[in-house]
This record gives sequence, C-alpha cells and structure tokens, in this order.
Amino acid sequence: MGDLRTYNLFISHCWSYDDEYIRLVNLLDRVPDFSWKNYSVSFDNPLAGGSGEKLADEIDGQIRLASAVVVISGIYVSHREWIQFEINLADQYNKPIVGIVPRGNLNIPASIRRSAWDIVNWSTKSIVDSIITVTEMKKEE
Repeated sequence: MGDLRTYNLFISHCWSYDDEYIRLVNLLDRVPDFSWKNYSVSFDNPLAGGSGEKLADEIDGQIRLASAVVVISGIYVSHREWIQFEINLADQYNKPIVGIVPRGNLNIPASIRRSAWDIVNWSTKSIVDSIITVTEMKKEE
C-alpha cells in the first residue's frame, strides 16, 4: 500500500459540548487508510491549565505541532472567545483550518468563513478529503 501519512490534527472543542467532538474523533478513527494523531485537549489527558494564560500557552503549543486545525462550527457561538483564540493561532502559524458544519446547522460564523481553508458538511468522505486537500495545499506553499 505504500506510505501512510499521519495527519496531526487539533480539533477545536469544549468539554461542555463534547458530543460532536467525540463523534468526530470516532468518525476519524474508523476511516480505513487514514492515519491521524489527535493534538486536541483530551478528556483523559487535559492540559494543566490552571489559569487562562497557562491554558493559552499550552493550546498554542498543541496548535503549533498540528498539521491542520478542525473547527466544528456549531460550538463556535457558545464558546467564541476560546475558539476564536484557536482560529487566530492557526492563522498566525498559517495552519490550514477545516470548518465542519454539523448536521442540522444552517449558520456558519463569519470568523470561520473568513479563516477556513475549506468548509464541509458532516460526512466522513467530505471531512477526510478536506483534511487531505488542505494539508497538501499547505505543503505546496
């Protein structure tokens, strides 16, 4: 089969709205011939945090290591400050951003529309194809 590239992904999420995050992680884990590493803040290994500044520094380090940042647009409205911080970091480091529109969601926040390299609906093929495409675009820069 040849070399299988591993995609280092930071998935923007918040613990109080973890259903979509968990669903996305499970979706990516089940894709055959798609290797990825999760650079998100996980439930079983949360960042030390302690203060907003410390958490910001740790998120910065995670995004710096990621190949791409994935933003589920449905949680943006409720947690705009932190998600906007993550989008700004991705922009600062020129990391590709993939915006995902959850099922039943009609509105995509303007900030995501402006910064996303691609916006896709919630389907396995669309999400994986987008991640592959934006990371290839990044390599070609």
